[in-house]
Amino acid sequence: MKFTAEVLRDLAEPSNVAIHSNTELAGDVSIAAADDDKQREEKDLDRLRRKPGLKPIPAKDLGRLAQLTPWGVLHSFGRGITLARRGAGRGLAEHWGCLKYNQALTGNSDSFMALSTEGKETAEYYKALQSGEVGTGFALALATRLLSRRYPNHFVSIVPADTALRAGWALTSRDTGPKSGYRYRPQFFAEVWKPGEPSRVFPIACKGNHSGLSASHTQLASASAHAEAVHIGAWDETPCLVFSTELPLDGPLTVHTLEAGGEGGWLDAPERVLDHALEDENVYPGIQPPGQSDKPAEPEPGYHVSPELYGWFKHVLARTAAAGLTAFAGDTNATIPYLTKRQGQRHFAGFTHAATDSVQDARHRFFGIDFVGTDHVFRLNRKRVEAFSGVAEDLFRHLEEGRVEQYRREIYARRSAWPRDAWAPRWNGPVSIHPDGSVLGMRLLRD
Repeated sequence: MKFTAEVLRDLAEPSNVAIHSNTELAGDVSIAAADDDKQREEKDLDRLRRKPGLKPIPAKDLGRLAQLTPWGVLHSFGRGITLARRGAGRGLAEHWGCLKYNQALTGNSDSFMALSTEGKETAEYYKALQSGEVGTGFALALATRLLSRRYPNHFVSIVPADTALRAGWALTSRDTGPKSGYRYRPQFFAEVWKPGEPSRVFPIACKGNHSGLSASHTQLASASAHAEAVHIGAWDETPCLVFSTELPLDGPLTVHTLEAGGEGGWLDAPERVLDHALEDENVYPGIQPPGQSDKPAEPEPGYHVSPELYGWFKHVLARTAAAGLTAFAGDTNATIPYLTKRQGQRHFAGFTHAATDSVQDARHRFFGIDFVGTDHVFRLNRKRVEAFSGVAEDLFRHLEEGRVEQYRREIYARRSAWPRDAWAPRWNGPVSIHPDGSVLGMRLLRD
């Protein structure tokens, strides 16, 4: 068993990440999709509509994704699940879900990241959960880097897709409104935006496994159906990213990824005031394909953000992203106004036990920047450690007062100015700061 201080140091150690994306992978995923279609036909199941034209991400883009730290990956995952409604113990189930993987990964600057000894010893029935959740962290971290470099004068926000879609569509039988009856959805949206200009949205579908390359082929084939379920604009013009992270017991962790191109995904509409509250819409489910001759085609299952919804959906993404950030800082009162009733307003207003909730009552200073947020104390290899998650105080005050427009202007202006160090000497522990102003830190608890 490692000393706790060693574990903390390892979390800040940058490692190379093995990324696999080539024409052979795209071909193998097509074969896996065809095999699955055949099996579904034999079982008399509906044929899945999958994202056509999945292709490899160019090597020049992959070669620039550089290194990640385990702590940075956990920060990406932790930010991604803060609105996930994972259980009644909100603070532990959602907010701190990333901390259980603090000893799962290992590597250094001369090697590729892999499962650690502790990560390999995960019980069999938890392996699917581990691979899916760790895979989500890698997918979001890499998608953010990829899109930030492709759109250098823009900001990239990650938004949970279910929470965003619930503002317009009834996703389950519990939701009010016309039921979609379709269980395939991307897990996240990446919104690429610049103040005062149209933003572009990329559905992201991500999965993970411990089983090997063939399992990743099957997962990417499935992910293509999830990504295809949301169209923004014209039929089959929405670009997307799909990921399957393979966590083998021997050898490096490998992220298999493909993308689909297209001219769509743009939310080109008159600006709405993002500070204004959002209301649930009742959008009729289904994606409208192009008609044949004069006869309109029957809608396909899924979710269609048509041009008249562009302004509303941009509003949804901005306020949902704000809700995720205030929730990450542990402030339920600040989170509630950013969510509609169907998005889970009541979930954050409800009572939870003090030991499992998150409360915005902690503050720390990292690299000369004041952050406010929430903390959690637990034992790591017998030693008590403190984890802190929060938001830069000046940015949090904007969100607390409902100033989404001002918050977005400031994170856009400061997007390249945040500290990139993975270890804070005065804090004496690993620290990850994201361009959205969020921070995740951990250290040995002082006596």
